[in-house]
Amino acid sequence: MSASRFQQAVELVLRHEGGFVDHPRDPGGATKFGIARETLSRARERPASLDDVQKLTRPEAVVIYRRLYWDELRADELPPGVDLAAFDLAVNSGPVRAARMLQSVLGVTADGIIGPVTLRVAWQADPVETIRRLTRARLDFLGRLAAWPVFGRGWRRRVLAVEQGALRLASSPPPHPRSV
Repeated sequence: MSASRFQQAVELVLRHEGGFVDHPRDPGGATKFGIARETLSRARERPASLDDVQKLTRPEAVVIYRRLYWDELRADELPPGVDLAAFDLAVNSGPVRAARMLQSVLGVTADGIIGPVTLRVAWQADPVETIRRLTRARLDFLGRLAAWPVFGRGWRRRVLAVEQGALRLASSPPPHPRSV
């Protein structure tokens, strides 16, 4: 079940991220499939060049998303829909910020680490309300960024599309995982 949830989520992310982009006003720098040079360096455990970013393959990007974003958020253990909303937020703003924002909307200590308390409260909360509150928090954060005038329209479109996908997933959740 979790592999298919990850596959669904990463496919949506990759639809939004696309191929190689090096926009001069993007503070994240050059990316391919949404993976920046800094992230690629961390994943490969060695410095990555701009050429390395350009040559990044889709399968490697998927592995990076699984290990450095999905697994970091313990998204397999989050409710359906909430996993997607948090994962896409992590891709754009980092896993620690995504965890903190999720924790804030859940009303738990926002330490940036998804642990047993966050997971328990996430499963106790209304997933639709959690997704909607996370979307509002995300748009509020993005709207305060200096790059909003350049990228805001696209960011807003993406965040709202992710929210709709997350709400669809939340409408038919599987049983509560035994590990939480």
